[in-house]
Amino acid sequence: MQKALADSVVVLDFETTGLSPQYGDRAIEIGAVWLEEGRIVERFQKLMNPGFRISRFIEGYTGITNEMLSGQPRCEEVMAEFSEFIDGRNIVAHNASFDKRFLDSELKRVNRAYKGDCCCSLLVSRRVFQNSPNHKLQTLLSHAGVPKTGDFHRALADAEMTAYLWLSMIERIRRQYRISEVSFDQMSELSKIDKLYTHRYLTSLADTSEI
Repeated sequence: MQKALADSVVVLDFETTGLSPQYGDRAIEIGAVWLEEGRIVERFQKLMNPGFRISRFIEGYTGITNEMLSGQPRCEEVMAEFSEFIDGRNIVAHNASFDKRFLDSELKRVNRAYKGDCCCSLLVSRRVFQNSPNHKLQTLLSHAGVPKTGDFHRALADAEMTAYLWLSMIERIRRQYRISEVSFDQMSELSKIDKLYTHRYLTSLADTSEI
């Protein structure tokens, strides 16, 4: 069975009313890009009405206002549609534990479940860009020389910029370690190892890769 490649994934981002779906926070925007062999082939973006007014802090942080959310479809409607978009695909997100919590929570409300695997680009970046001042998306884009393509803290723009960062890390690994193809499982494994062993791990991949 052919391994899933790291450059063929859905990269997603949520904007939300707060940090914890377990305490009643909801999604207010979903943005995602579908990568196929390193190219964006489709985009998904929707605002969604959480059913209550969002705070002034969230309005200021995201630029999404209560007026913008008024009349938008409910979260349940949007997430039912989004579940079709990600069906059968692996996903990537920056600080994925946050986005995965909201993904799972919102899908549960519509009796859907995500069956693919998820990898965190932030954790990978801590291994690939160890000299970066920090590993926030904005800092990493500058550190890696990846152009800014939109406004931070809007879901589609963040997803798209995360996708380009993700591809830049794959390309850096391929070039530096002479690996012809990087699999999704290899990136997931990289995200979990001690960063001190990054070079050893990637070197071991080069030994077994077809080049």
